Amino acid sequence: MNDERSDAVIGTAFPEIGAGGYTRADGSVEFYSRVRSLLEPRMKVLDFGAGRAHWFEDDKCAYRRSVRQIRGKVAEVVACDVDEAVMKNRAVDRAVLIEAEDQLPFPDRYFDLIVADYVFEHVRDSHLVSRELTRVLATGGWICARTPNAYGYATLMSRLIANRFHVRLLGLAQPSRKAVDIFPTVYRLNTLRAVRRHFDAASFDNFTYRYDAEPAYFFDSEFVFRALRALQWLLPPQCASQLFIFLRKR
Repeated sequence: MNDERSDAVIGTAFPEIGAGGYTRADGSVEFYSRVRSLLEPRMKVLDFGAGRAHWFEDDKCAYRRSVRQIRGKVAEVVACDVDEAVMKNRAVDRAVLIEAEDQLPFPDRYFDLIVADYVFEHVRDSHLVSRELTRVLATGGWICARTPNAYGYATLMSRLIANRFHVRLLGLAQPSRKAVDIFPTVYRLNTLRAVRRHFDAASFDNFTYRYDAEPAYFFDSEFVFRALRALQWLLPPQCASQLFIFLRKR
């Protein structure tokens, strides 16, 4: 969903963006390519915290949109969210409005795969969420989550800034980002240790890994973009910007 100015800046380090509209470090392509590799036509999929699926209309990269589109590849895709915007989600078969800090309105072992894309950083009750996701997931099913790494530079800077300032700051850092798509963050389920604690080895096979996508918050400035790229190169792997969480229920 980058605008022309953002693409021009990103292209200074990733010239391949001109061929298809995405880079070799595109986190969405990386994450959803792996999700797609797990899909089977018989599956029922839950998009947990799906929101309005802004990418469905706002992302100008056709290939990235196609990789993210799960509907039509499986038996059913259900979106749920505490935000009423989910009822306008056109990327799924049906949408369900849920209550915060409450049980999910789905039967035990109903879903074969759960996607949570940039959701875990907003979860306040990690125990409840992990318990409910485990409950509604079938044996052999997958939890696939993308979330900021708690030790990434962007997350560390974000935690220094009060949530009430996030909309204004992100509007400057990502001019194409709409205020309706910005939510409070708490970062309680955003480390490898937290993932292992809430989805323990007795219940899940854990294939989580860290990933460094191209910088996202660079104020459409080539100087800031290059500085953040240099910072990524200097920081240890533990400080990668994102966690890609893949868990298979035993």
